[in-house]
Amino acid sequence: MYKKRVLVVLGGNSKERSISLKTGKACIKAIKKLGYSVKTFDPKFKSFLKIEKKDTDVIFNALHGEEGEDGYAQSFFEFLKIPYTHSGVISSMNSMNKAISKKIFLKNNIQTPKYTVFKKKNFSQKNLKDIIKKKKLKFPLVLKPINEGSSIGVKISNNLNALKKNMKNLFIYYDNLIIENFIGGQEIQVAVLSGKSLGAIELKPKRKFYDFKAKYTKSAKTNHIMPANISPKKYQEVSKIAEKTHRILNCKGVTRSDFKFLNDKFYLLEINTQPGMTELSLVPEIAQYKNISFEKLINSLIQDASINR
Repeated sequence: MYKKRVLVVLGGNSKERSISLKTGKACIKAIKKLGYSVKTFDPKFKSFLKIEKKDTDVIFNALHGEEGEDGYAQSFFEFLKIPYTHSGVISSMNSMNKAISKKIFLKNNIQTPKYTVFKKKNFSQKNLKDIIKKKKLKFPLVLKPINEGSSIGVKISNNLNALKKNMKNLFIYYDNLIIENFIGGQEIQVAVLSGKSLGAIELKPKRKFYDFKAKYTKSAKTNHIMPANISPKKYQEVSKIAEKTHRILNCKGVTRSDFKFLNDKFYLLEINTQPGMTELSLVPEIAQYKNISFEKLINSLIQDASINR
């Protein structure tokens, strides 16, 4: 019997390289258990153009962050005409860029925190206070790069001086930053697989917010509540919003949408087209609750792989 040859693309050059390697390792183990033939490819060491097309039936995209989640890697997969997992070029680019995705959310009547975008090239601290007032933003404010994942570069500022300092520091590394109102309340995340919600999980971080450490270290002791502690009606509502978001951004495979729930309203923070698949990751945990094993979840992504995504 012919064994489908799966190339797991992992690692890469982004700040999320270490997480991608963990995701890749977990996926490789599952893909082998499923009986596929597995090889790996790390774009940190070789150009995507070095992928051997004749030896590859499917690319399993296990990259996170820049060049893996923003349409860049996907454009090479399309050029090589090799079927691949997760979302395509445009949907990945639009989802990764918080400035673009928020415009799409608002256009489609999906609530998101009030925000504004700053570009390094025309930024001046002098009119910062006026812009905040004009955009109806209120402290505390969340500051973050427009194209990072895993809460990398996220800063919470309680006053104008702290915001100025945080912006100055982040502009050393990034050209575009987004500021949005900090929304308290419950942290709810929804996994969507092939357009259908798998369920909603609630996170209770012990840290100030659900940051990088809260996401990826056991010592942070983030409490995971599955299913999320909200009414059945609200559970259905947030599931529908996540499905709608997946659909309007034309996503494929699996996505995870991150919400805050406050005063009976859901605020969509962002959608992730390459959600983590580590032992602490949420999508496998949500799937497990639906009796979908990790292997079955990975297999569904492989079966869904295609070009022209």
